[in-house]
Amino acid sequence: MDFISNISVADVFGYLASVFIVLAFFFSNITKIRIINAIGCICFVIYAAIYEAWPVLIPNAILLFVQLYYIIFKPSK
Repeated sequence: MDFISNISVADVFGYLASVFIVLAFFFSNITKIRIINAIGCICFVIYAAIYEAWPVLIPNAILLFVQLYYIIFKPSK
């Protein structure tokens, strides 16, 4: 239980991001995959912003915009 008591808010977002990114691989519906991946990207952006980890923040922010573009403007048929 020492691990849980020492975990930071940033680390919670990091673990959540990892779970959502992996979870997206379990779906076949592209819209669900994009939504779950976007949630993971949001978590990674928050995580990276807290730690100022630009190599993590920049690609995930770009991927978030790509996912949102396809979810909003190009929904699957």
